[in-house]
Amino acid sequence: MSLPHAILTALLEKPSSGLELTRRFDKSIGYFWSATHQQIYRELAKLEGEGLIRTLPAEQPARGQKKRYEVLPAGRAELARWTAAAQDPKPQRDVLLLRLRAAAVVGTAGLEADLRRHLELHQRQLAEYEEIERRDFPPDRDAPQDRLRHLVLRAGIDLETFWTRWLTHALTELAGLPGEGPGAAPAPEPRAADGTPG
Repeated sequence: MSLPHAILTALLEKPSSGLELTRRFDKSIGYFWSATHQQIYRELAKLEGEGLIRTLPAEQPARGQKKRYEVLPAGRAELARWTAAAQDPKPQRDVLLLRLRAAAVVGTAGLEADLRRHLELHQRQLAEYEEIERRDFPPDRDAPQDRLRHLVLRAGIDLETFWTRWLTHALTELAGLPGEGPGAAPAPEPRAADGTPG
């Protein structure tokens, strides 16, 4: 249910057309909740059908003019309800961590290059977030809304900082493993105390 609430949030910040929403998702909300153009348009139709948003009247009727949407009181109430509701953290699912676990039994061939690629991607994202912070959140920008938006950005900065540090550590560990590298033999199969495969 989070995409409709992301759309309600964006429309409460600024009434927008579907295309404008798509661009805003690409530049801001999409950093932590991504959606395709088609998904956004589908949700807009649902939200309008449920009476949570409405199409704004066109200032000058013209053929092909983009529809712009705004949130109705029922939509604001739904967003407030959802914001206040308790939600458990989602279980962690990360393919890279699973691949490292698998490498413990089949060997690490090919992993180093991909870990380096991941590190570069996270470093790039971290630099982008830090640039947004410098540009959009100077020390004197202290309104409650700005502080909450900055808090979301800080989560992104802290997560990317974690991944860059962890990947750097992982590459150091990988380089220090005996017998690792291209063409290295798979790790021996774990065995129980009686010598049978574990």
